[in-house]
Amino acid sequence: MQQSENQPADIEIALWQYSKNESDWNRWMQSLSSDERDRAVTYRFERDRASFIAGRYLLRQLLSLQTGISPSKVPLSPDRHSKLRLEGRDRPQFSLANADGLVAVAVASGCDYVGIDCERVDAEIEEAAVDSYCSADERRWLAELPARERARGAIALWTLKESHLKALGVGLRVDPRNVAFSWKDGIPVITGGDRDRRWHHRLVESGSQHVVALAACSQSGLPGILIRLFQDDSIPSE
Repeated sequence: MQQSENQPADIEIALWQYSKNESDWNRWMQSLSSDERDRAVTYRFERDRASFIAGRYLLRQLLSLQTGISPSKVPLSPDRHSKLRLEGRDRPQFSLANADGLVAVAVASGCDYVGIDCERVDAEIEEAAVDSYCSADERRWLAELPARERARGAIALWTLKESHLKALGVGLRVDPRNVAFSWKDGIPVITGGDRDRRWHHRLVESGSQHVVALAACSQSGLPGILIRLFQDDSIPSE
């Protein structure tokens, strides 16, 4: 996304290929709330626990910079649809996604809605699952792709739909087949029931083996976007 002349809302995306070291996880836990720390220990599998801790750690670091509040004190609470929000504030809007080995956070101060999703490029999606979330036109588009590109195309559609539904805060309570996409000059364009010129969707280069999708709704036109790879500055120096 390019910055437009009418100074649209900027979106910052932070991507983090986080450490698999348990000592790092313990250190990140110090920046979480007490409720989040309690939740982290309930995860049965280390992979899921690490993903949760890393996601909340990164989110709190970014929101701390935005609000000036200590990371562990940033007041996060779920709304009635379980979407996290800042208590008592409408801005900034933010969204968090994680897949094995990667956390992605999008933060936007001037957007009405923002959502982000990520999936590994080697995620396996069964044909029945594709039928359950793709529209007829999308299934035809996938069928026309070369066989070697079909799996990635299916994952791209899934992440685009997830990012849009996460931005709205409704998740899979809405049939994903009703949020359909086509492509215009290589850019995803929504064609389903939520078609609206205020919505903008992009696939984001992740620098890793993941597909990352962004959805943003902005009254002021096409948002500018800044993508950065997060560095954990809290690592103790040797």
